[in-house]
Amino acid sequence: MIPDHSVRISADRGGTFCDVYASYLDTDNPAQRKELVVKLLSQDPANYRDAPTEGIRRVLESVTGKAIPRGEKLDIAKIDYIRLSTTVATNALLERKGRKHALLITKGFKDLLLIGNQSRPKIFDLNIRRPPPLYSTVIEIDERVTLVGYTSDPWAEEHKVLFDENGQVKRGYRGKGWDGKGDAEGPGRVVQGISGEAVRILKEPDETAIRKDLQKLYDDGYRSVAVVLAHSYTFPEHELLVGKVASSLGFEHISLSSQLLPMIKMVPRGASATADAYLTPILRAYLDGFFEGFAQLPRVEFMSSDGGLVDASGFSGLKTILSGPAGGVVGYARTSWDEKRRTPIIGLDVGGTSTDVSRFSGRYEIVYETTTAGVTIQSPQLDINTVAAGGGSCLTFRNGLFLAGPESAGADPGPTCYRKGGPLAVTDANLLLGRLIPEYFPKIFGKSENEPLDVDATRKEFEKLAKNINENAANELSLDEIIYGFIEVANETMCRPMRALTEAKGYATSSHILASFGGAGGQHACEIALLLGIKTVLIHRYSSILSAYGLALADRVYEIQEPASTFYTPENVPTLSSRLDTLTDATRKELEKQGFPPERIRIERMLNMRFNGTDTALMVLPDAGENEDYLGAFRRAYKAEFGFLLEEAHVVVDDVKVRGVGTTIDESGLSVFDELEQLQTQVVEADRAATRHSVYFDKIGRVEDTPVFELGRLAVGNAVDGPAVVIDDTQTIVVVPGARAVVARRHLVITLGGVQ
Repeated sequence: MIPDHSVRISADRGGTFCDVYASYLDTDNPAQRKELVVKLLSQDPANYRDAPTEGIRRVLESVTGKAIPRGEKLDIAKIDYIRLSTTVATNALLERKGRKHALLITKGFKDLLLIGNQSRPKIFDLNIRRPPPLYSTVIEIDERVTLVGYTSDPWAEEHKVLFDENGQVKRGYRGKGWDGKGDAEGPGRVVQGISGEAVRILKEPDETAIRKDLQKLYDDGYRSVAVVLAHSYTFPEHELLVGKVASSLGFEHISLSSQLLPMIKMVPRGASATADAYLTPILRAYLDGFFEGFAQLPRVEFMSSDGGLVDASGFSGLKTILSGPAGGVVGYARTSWDEKRRTPIIGLDVGGTSTDVSRFSGRYEIVYETTTAGVTIQSPQLDINTVAAGGGSCLTFRNGLFLAGPESAGADPGPTCYRKGGPLAVTDANLLLGRLIPEYFPKIFGKSENEPLDVDATRKEFEKLAKNINENAANELSLDEIIYGFIEVANETMCRPMRALTEAKGYATSSHILASFGGAGGQHACEIALLLGIKTVLIHRYSSILSAYGLALADRVYEIQEPASTFYTPENVPTLSSRLDTLTDATRKELEKQGFPPERIRIERMLNMRFNGTDTALMVLPDAGENEDYLGAFRRAYKAEFGFLLEEAHVVVDDVKVRGVGTTIDESGLSVFDELEQLQTQVVEADRAATRHSVYFDKIGRVEDTPVFELGRLAVGNAVDGPAVVIDDTQTIVVVPGARAVVARRHLVITLGGVQ
């Protein structure tokens, strides 16, 4: 009998598949936990309403041994926690299916977000199609504040307004433009902003007028609003007033830009607020539907875009843009990183709809401004590059070119072999090249969800395509050559973002390890590593569900950020340290309130720094043992990123930030490389293969009797030499000629470039 509150479930709902990883107490050995994996289609409306709920139902059925009818509310007695990552908000943004909302902005700035920052990513395109704004209407708020002084004042420190410890003006502004009698350049009350800057209030908002405008919006059917006022990052009072009025009128969702992320730059801050007002109501509606599937309210944690877990109250559309891929980054970082050797890792997540690429070198690489579906968002996210090439990417031949993507077959109808009349896709190509073996692939297709992949339909469609290609080709190509040509195009497409994350930032791609995961990762990993000059590929035993497995390994995160707007000088360092101390105390208290003892709390203290006169800031976290030398860490990071330093320029601190991490699991002992050093490897002869299969390989063509090994039957220390295929319940791994795959406790380690 499984004890109550002992089943831990992690579910990752991707574009094509929903992966569920669960662990529960082994009743025969309470010190150990048993593991369970469930894989199902993300969308299958004919059979179930919501994929994660259906996956959890199957887990509970398997663990308890009792049948649970579909549609019945699930009893949470056995569940310890559920961890979720979801693409609901991402898909709503990509498909423009978010909630209708209104933008409330400072008078005179009505078209600010429409104008944007004037960047032109496609400068030579003669027919620019700019995506429409997310908001449906704009209301101008008659208010205005401004900052005292001017940005490039060389004597800004001497001229600035001085405040006492109570925030009262001690001495007014003394720089250029001072009116000679007041505290600033003209009339208006002067107050101290959160960042320490002096703010002059030119026009107070009229609450009655705001209420009238908001009532009209409410009467017109709006229930979500985004509020973006000038300089609210440092002076949020006017935004808070608007929010209070909106709340009193019954608006269901109110996104205040100053509360989401109080950072300078009104355009990305405003775009982020509109994205939040657009996406969060959709996400909340999905979560309400998810919770309806349970008899009681379960304990649920969510993966945010920066790789940390948050609870339902802290989860928003803005934090979920990369919710799914983030789990995979945490998964490979926690299972592949070796602190002693410190070899950087490239993560390759080949999913059904897209491929996500990231880099880990001992610390998660976070970016604070990203553009998704034409919307620039200011929110901490893992630096993940996505390209539209995955298992479901459509294969087409246009204008003499082989194309893989960007269109995707998705989960419904899916590729041709899914038996739903879908288009040819990368999965179909791998199937006909022998890199997918129908006997081992889940039999979840067809109307009854119990049929295997359809090889005949795929072959028929490829033969039609091959005929069209050969009619236009100078030399006739074989069917295998044509299909492999599409695989080469897909592989090169996947390599592009890897080079952007490494070579474009000054790192040699060949000095990395490739950690491959995602359902289709094992079919492409070796060939991509060869293209990039990488010698070692790591494939975790749970690599096909690593985003779900990563959820189980993730930590709780709580962070606080405040604007600073001050120069980094010896005189200002104590003030900055004091502010960091205050945020550190608040972060510790919050994590302790969430149940983490002090020894399980790790604090990261950061400054967002830039050279004066530039607008590119870097969030700086000094290495351990540097005694918080932020200036040295900033100069090193800037030189690595841009290749030069502005030696004469002062350094400005835009923000102070503290990130608290509550560790949920202990470190997992030996790294995979320590384990390999101790392993006695033994090559497995081909006659021990579970079966033989005809597989096509680059340069040598089709090998009719390629050995197929079942991973579950290979012992730790066994080595498989290519050409070969290694397979288990959820993934197929192609070992190319000249490579050797060694079985470790949790990984398959593939060495390329000659068997060692």
